[in-house]
Amino acid sequence: PVKTVKSVGDYTCTCANGVVATGASATCETDECAAMPSPCGSGQTCTDPDKAANKLHDFECVCDNDMTVKKVDGPVSACVVDECATAGICGMGQTCKDTNTAPSSLNDFTCECMNGVMAVGKPAICESGNTDECAAMPPPCGSDQDCTDPNTTGGSLNDFVCSCRTGMGSAVGAVATCEVNECDTNPCGAGQDCTDTKLTSTSDYECTCRSPKTGKATGMAATCEFDECSVTPPPCGTMGQTCTDPVKTDASLKDYTCECTNGVKATGAMATCETDECAATPSPCGADQTCSDPNTAANKLHDFECTCKSDTSLKAVDGPATCDKDECKSDPCGMGQTCNDPVKSLNSLKDFTCTCANGVVTTGASATCENDECAAMPSPCGADQTCSDPDKAANKLHDFECTCNSDMSIKKVDGPATCDKDECKSDPCGMGQTCNDPVKSLTSLKDFTCTCANGVVTTGASATCETDECALQ
Repeated sequence: PVKTVKSVGDYTCTCANGVVATGASATCETDECAAMPSPCGSGQTCTDPDKAANKLHDFECVCDNDMTVKKVDGPVSACVVDECATAGICGMGQTCKDTNTAPSSLNDFTCECMNGVMAVGKPAICESGNTDECAAMPPPCGSDQDCTDPNTTGGSLNDFVCSCRTGMGSAVGAVATCEVNECDTNPCGAGQDCTDTKLTSTSDYECTCRSPKTGKATGMAATCEFDECSVTPPPCGTMGQTCTDPVKTDASLKDYTCECTNGVKATGAMATCETDECAATPSPCGADQTCSDPNTAANKLHDFECTCKSDTSLKAVDGPATCDKDECKSDPCGMGQTCNDPVKSLNSLKDFTCTCANGVVTTGASATCENDECAAMPSPCGADQTCSDPDKAANKLHDFECTCNSDMSIKKVDGPATCDKDECKSDPCGMGQTCNDPVKSLTSLKDFTCTCANGVVTTGASATCETDECALQ
């Protein structure tokens, strides 16, 4: 706007879309699809997802007649595919029509004979007069199939029969689908099982090696492997040797190795290892015994010795010694007593103690404890009686006494006393009278009362109530 020397850098750059920058080039949005002519060409739609100036070559061309056919940064090579443009796609003298030229719509062209016979996606078989459809070129059946036309008259079309030469299968008016079980030719060989689940395809059979060998292959015989270490019984034994078979083919047998825990190895046979039986975990003797193995040669087993730590005179060979004897396990104390055996050695017997609940202790035998029968829960007398045990010696049982709290003159030994007698339970009053026994003790009898409805009361007998017979209904 000002062209003097003092006004430098005030020029403006304006994009075609109106974006303006002063003193520098403007950053314009660029719609690649706006180019003329269109970068996609006729019959295609152009879209530019990002029009930033630095985002080029991202435009997309989509066929107008088939939107599933797309290409980025260039036109689709062929949006229109006219299958009839292929020379000889229909037979001689036939008319070809392709109504849908979209790239995704193939093999939908029609071939029409002059007599009106049509076929879709392949040449039609035109018959005129007596014509054998099997004589058509190319033949209507596959190269590995036999063709038979049972009726060669002009009005009988598409009745030819295609029959498989190898395998099973036939079809009328079309190429047959032939099923062939490839396992019939025994392609796997001896020692392998063959399985063919897809009879309409080739080289898909599976060969599986029979046990104890392992291995599988598809379309060819399997390479069978045999792991010599997997057999039963194990070739290296069960005493801690490791078996390794480096080459597992039939041609490489007896190449397995047996390795001892101490590194001694042997090939094709069990190794001769030194074996310290006491080194086993856990120890064969147990935690409270000492284990010693006088001969650790591999062929000298079951000779280890266990010695009791509590008494070294107690020993056993090929197994733990019997060091302890807990005398309390035989329950030598009486009922309710606690047993304790401080030294459980076989050399220390009769040292157990029996302790009563009241603290009485006896060594080597059951204790004589006092036994308060009234201390039992619940009380043997019941809640309304007092229990007393005159002799609490362990051998003095069934001598406790129950005394009624309501009447201390009523007592019973070895069982609850009968304290109460509710005289009203025998229904001593007459009909319509109310009975009440205020004191239900055996020492308080004939104190019940009978009360008539009109209030007349008698003690110890049925009341004589007046009765107005006229009031009866």
